[in-house]
Amino acid sequence: MMNYLSMLRFEFLALAAVVLLLLIKVFSEKTSSSLILNFVNAFLVAILGVSFVGCPQGTFFGGMFLNDGTLMLEKRVITFAALLISLQGYTWLKEHSAYVEFYLLLFSVLIGMYFMISSGNFLMFYLGLEMATIPLAALAAFDFGRVRSAEGAGKMILSSAFSSAILLFGLSLIYGSSGSLDFQAVSDNFSSFNLLQLLAFSFLFAGFAFKISIVPFHLWTADTYEGSPVAVTAFLSVVSKGAAVFIFITLLYKVFGSAYEKWLNAVILLSAITMTTGNLFAMRQTNLKRFFAFSSITQAGYILIGVAAATQQAMASVVYFFLIYIFSNVGAFTVISVISDRTGKDRVDDYKGLYKTNPKLSLVMMIAVLSLAGVPPTAGFFAKLFLLTSGASKGMIVLLIIASLNMVVSLYYYLRIVKAMFVDQNETPIHNFQSDFASRLVLVICVAGILLTGFFNTIFEYINSLSFGI
Repeated sequence: MMNYLSMLRFEFLALAAVVLLLLIKVFSEKTSSSLILNFVNAFLVAILGVSFVGCPQGTFFGGMFLNDGTLMLEKRVITFAALLISLQGYTWLKEHSAYVEFYLLLFSVLIGMYFMISSGNFLMFYLGLEMATIPLAALAAFDFGRVRSAEGAGKMILSSAFSSAILLFGLSLIYGSSGSLDFQAVSDNFSSFNLLQLLAFSFLFAGFAFKISIVPFHLWTADTYEGSPVAVTAFLSVVSKGAAVFIFITLLYKVFGSAYEKWLNAVILLSAITMTTGNLFAMRQTNLKRFFAFSSITQAGYILIGVAAATQQAMASVVYFFLIYIFSNVGAFTVISVISDRTGKDRVDDYKGLYKTNPKLSLVMMIAVLSLAGVPPTAGFFAKLFLLTSGASKGMIVLLIIASLNMVVSLYYYLRIVKAMFVDQNETPIHNFQSDFASRLVLVICVAGILLTGFFNTIFEYINSLSFGI
């Protein structure tokens, strides 16, 4: 029984948070918002802390639920990101009338992601996916007074429904051709020469491409990011995408690894198209949330380099990249959140002259965007270096040339923000203000992560020591 509870610690603790929040909502209407927010953040810290106590391995529910060190690490990563985003949105949620409902939806999303990551069966995977997607669409519409918020959430739910239909059709073909939904059984019966099974894999791949915002399945991303509250936009770009990538690489190598030669060229082509398209559209953006939406699409293209390499080091590089991406993206979105909450401004031109009035926020934003661009000595440089190295080990020279050129292009539009803050003049710059403690804490953690993580080789070595089923 204790082993059962230990293996399901993430899921049980998140479920306990949902139950407690429901009880608070029903029986304690007058509870202080600060008390609830502090309770939730403490609960997320507790979930993260408990995850480091032991690492039981095994299966439950007839192999439908799996647990090992790699899956535990992936859950820690998305929990850590959720904690940073929760702290980032502290001030906004404190003033929001539905802050309890926000966290009910947030923990529901996390439960779905936990089950999705630990799934050993396509049925468990799909249930976890839908449990994570539907509440997330509700979170995207959480700015009740803005039409753009409802519009973005509507596009997200329609796109998710379409991608889920594609996934389900692929799963039906998988079941019809293999006679099972169990990952191991499907892997044993999957043949790269069976055209029906390859068609099923194509539908599954397309469904995942929607979730990860791979071109040409990315069209919902910018509108949803722009319409969502800043905290939800950060969650979509980091946590949601991270969970989808983690289960994606699990399925690619543990279930469809025998068809590697078949899907390799597709991944390489989509990687090149995704990073190029994301860069071209990012250069045109003036709204910062749309800007970072296309930036996240570009980052997905870089991730596909590691996926295509299909080595132990490549998979470790993908997880390491996401850890760095959390620090960089959450740091940038926290600056956007702080300024948006105080002034309502979220356009690149609004940041002109920001350094003169808010030098600390300007420095944090500069460090974050330079890390996203992969400029040394930030951790983003090491993250991209490891991804490119893994691609070079498989001789993907053309893809690496395209990626290098795209990095040069991305440096141009990331530096637009730096130029606006430090060089451009503004007669009416954003006024000086003091950010709240929670936001300052997030910014300190993100800056420390960006500047220090790349120099601690033990972090990458630990990730590389885990098994990714290659």
